[in-house]
Amino acid sequence: MSGTSQPLRALWRHHRRHRPRVVAAATFTTLNTAADVAPELLLGVAVDVVVRGADSFAASLFGIEGRFGQLLVIALLNIAVWVVESATDYAAAVLWRGLSQAVEHELRVETYANVQDLDVSWHEGSAPGRVLSIISDDVNQLERFLDVGARVILHTFWTVVFVGAVFAASSWQLMLLAFIPVPVIVWGSIRFQKLLEPLYRRVREAAGDVSATVSTNLGGLTTIKAFTAERREVERVRVVSQGYWDANRAAIRSSAAFVPLIRMAILAGFTSTLLLGGWFVIQGRLEVGLYTVLVFMTQRLLWPLTDLGETLDLYQRAMASTRRIFSLLEERGHQVPGDLRLDAPVRGRLELRGVRFGYADGPDVLRGLDLVVPAGETHAVVGATGAGKSSLLRLVLRFSDPREGRVLLDGVDVRDLSWDSLRGAIGYVSQDVFLFHGTVRDNLAYGRPDAGEDAIREAARLAEAHTFIEGLAEGYDTVVGERGLTLSGGQRQRIALARAILRDPALLVLDEATSAVDNETEAAIQRSLATVTTDRTALVVAHRLSTVRDADRIWVLAEGRVAESGTHDELVDGGGLYAALWAVQTGEALHQPQT
Repeated sequence: MSGTSQPLRALWRHHRRHRPRVVAAATFTTLNTAADVAPELLLGVAVDVVVRGADSFAASLFGIEGRFGQLLVIALLNIAVWVVESATDYAAAVLWRGLSQAVEHELRVETYANVQDLDVSWHEGSAPGRVLSIISDDVNQLERFLDVGARVILHTFWTVVFVGAVFAASSWQLMLLAFIPVPVIVWGSIRFQKLLEPLYRRVREAAGDVSATVSTNLGGLTTIKAFTAERREVERVRVVSQGYWDANRAAIRSSAAFVPLIRMAILAGFTSTLLLGGWFVIQGRLEVGLYTVLVFMTQRLLWPLTDLGETLDLYQRAMASTRRIFSLLEERGHQVPGDLRLDAPVRGRLELRGVRFGYADGPDVLRGLDLVVPAGETHAVVGATGAGKSSLLRLVLRFSDPREGRVLLDGVDVRDLSWDSLRGAIGYVSQDVFLFHGTVRDNLAYGRPDAGEDAIREAARLAEAHTFIEGLAEGYDTVVGERGLTLSGGQRQRIALARAILRDPALLVLDEATSAVDNETEAAIQRSLATVTTDRTALVVAHRLSTVRDADRIWVLAEGRVAESGTHDELVDGGGLYAALWAVQTGEALHQPQT
């Protein structure tokens, strides 16, 4: 049975290590409720002392005839009860809050860890804002219920049990009258629960829409401004926020009606006890002290049930959130890592044999691709947009698996390798460089956190990044900001290259690393590559052919196949597709004589 269909049961199973804490918290809540009910009993005993004196229940129980002596004993008992109530209230609060915080922490970490392990293709098809809403807001909703709601439910249950026991020992007629509203309240709670469940499911979904929209817009703020789409995006946010507001209003209208209905049921029970109990006292069938106890007990019995409205609200929100949390926890990736490790030292020989690949149910992007990069050589992959260059890299990094064929690293199918062995042997520099919020040093050492200062600076020098880093306000301790936006594109690209170099990979993979940089940065990256690829394998996907003219071999893709391959000079002399691309990029095609 999945966590989405039985969220409370799923929580109990999933967090079984916290069961002793739940039992302890429930025990202290039970003792606290008993101590909470006891003062009403002592009040009735005190009234009985004042009215009956030496014939009171206290006199027979304590063996004290004087009224003041009896009251003194009752006062001491009351002090003891209040001490117990305060102590158990503290213990229960600490345990419940500790439990809620522990569950919140664990679920947030587990959910993030599971999301991080999912395939790249899963993330490409999912809105980051919706995932963020689950990890943040939904986990918080569950924490609020465990902190408050669970304790209120237990307290209410034991109040009904203890008060019911007092009524049963005093007068079965009054017990029936006092308890008549309870089934109505329970029925109403169940009825409202079924009514609120779909309403709060829509609330959580609407909250996810808001989070996804705002997150996406903030990530694309420069594009919004560039296209003067601010008003349009404000309207988009207004629409999804209105949807969230409307969903909440529908839920609130239903949940807010609960407490007034409960109050009417309480009024009926309280009035019945007041009148019938008073009639019994007048007839001499009930002692005044006991009558006082039962009147107060009726309120003690029924009044906590008014909290069921708010508690039910918390419960429904928490269960809707729990379903979303466990739905995310139950997501599984299609790619499973192998358990093999590459033999040391890793040489970096790369082979693609008969590879056929496409996205989801779409057509093939790569069609029977064969490609070999010998260890220690630098090979480039070029081609027009849509030729399959980026798809090839996805297979090398195993962000996706081929439909047919094999991708081999040092002769081992990448599907048989562990993630650490495969990706640990690769240094990757993407076109869209991602830098984390932190210092330059933090970002350089991201792939090798234990790297020393000398190694970090040497990697920066090899990437020709050391000079500009030293020129920053705080050098290597400069904070780069969110996604590294305080740096220029060329600076980010050189830091990314240094980050890959520091890892000392057997295979260096660059995806359009110079497509968005100026000529100076391109020249710097070319010089860096010439140095760092001397004794390692490199696979370079490039749009600018000038950056790969010195490669040992260039593979030209067209429509998912290898159209031609060779050195730069061989391909230019061959007069094929590469020669045509070279002519366009160098401007030679513009100066061809007209025929």
